[in-house]
Amino acid sequence: MQTILGANGQIGEELARELKRNFTSDIRIVSRDAKKVNDMDEVFSADLSIREKAIAAVKGSEIAYFTLGLPISSDLWEKQFPLILRNVIDACKVNGTKLVFFDNTYMYAQDDRVLTEETAFVPVGRKGRVRRKMAEMVLKEMESGELEAVICRAPEFYGPGKTQSITNTLIFNNIKEDKKLKVPLSAKKKRSLIWTPDASRATALIGNTPDAFGQTWHLPVDKSHPTYKEFIRMASAIYGRELKYTVVPKLMFKIGSFFNKSVKELLELLPRYQHDNLFDDSKFRKKFPDFQVISYKQGIKIIKDEQLSAKK
Repeated sequence: MQTILGANGQIGEELARELKRNFTSDIRIVSRDAKKVNDMDEVFSADLSIREKAIAAVKGSEIAYFTLGLPISSDLWEKQFPLILRNVIDACKVNGTKLVFFDNTYMYAQDDRVLTEETAFVPVGRKGRVRRKMAEMVLKEMESGELEAVICRAPEFYGPGKTQSITNTLIFNNIKEDKKLKVPLSAKKKRSLIWTPDASRATALIGNTPDAFGQTWHLPVDKSHPTYKEFIRMASAIYGRELKYTVVPKLMFKIGSFFNKSVKELLELLPRYQHDNLFDDSKFRKKFPDFQVISYKQGIKIIKDEQLSAKK
């Protein structure tokens, strides 16, 4: 049995499909309102902020994947994320279950250093501090030897389906609605984005590679690292029309934060858009040389085709 905790978001759903394709049909889907992804999935609805529910959700599992997401609210993150993760860690220890922790990059410094698995945690803002606390919880358990665990870390998403990210919101949602695209702070800085199905496939692969445990892994990205200007130029060629964009300066975000809670929550993430934000996945590529990453051109075309299908 392999169990996905927080299974009905984009990462969890793609993970369930990949596990079924290549590793196991014995999959348990866990979320507050759990729904099958594959026909044979077992579903288990649970509030993981309750310790007993977390223990029950993981029971009988060889591997548990923590892919749970919360709305982007600092208050909610501080109250819920460390509590839920503590319960999941305890549940894995009680049940003798391996933990695969799906992580992001919020705990890293938001400057122009290239990010590797060895990069120090220097969080900016409340959400970054929460993600540092969570990563350190897992690292502490790994170092103690009391929990067999692995950290899979991904940079900013872009992708199909339910993918939620700044790039999807400001670029692809605006293409869909025939609006001018928006770019935060600068269109000239290089960025690493991960295709969400690639993130899920790589997480499944790591989770089913025994000697990958006890480590942190940066998940694989297209190594071309385009600027938003280059990314939008690619999209224009694929969509067959010039996609116009505007660069939104920091001042506009600050003004918007007074009127829009979502914009306010975004402010602490903005510094990364002032710099090249490059994600080093060389450790993964060395370990798994045959893993094929979707190129940006391929990814953009898949999103375009999905949008066209939705209109029919």
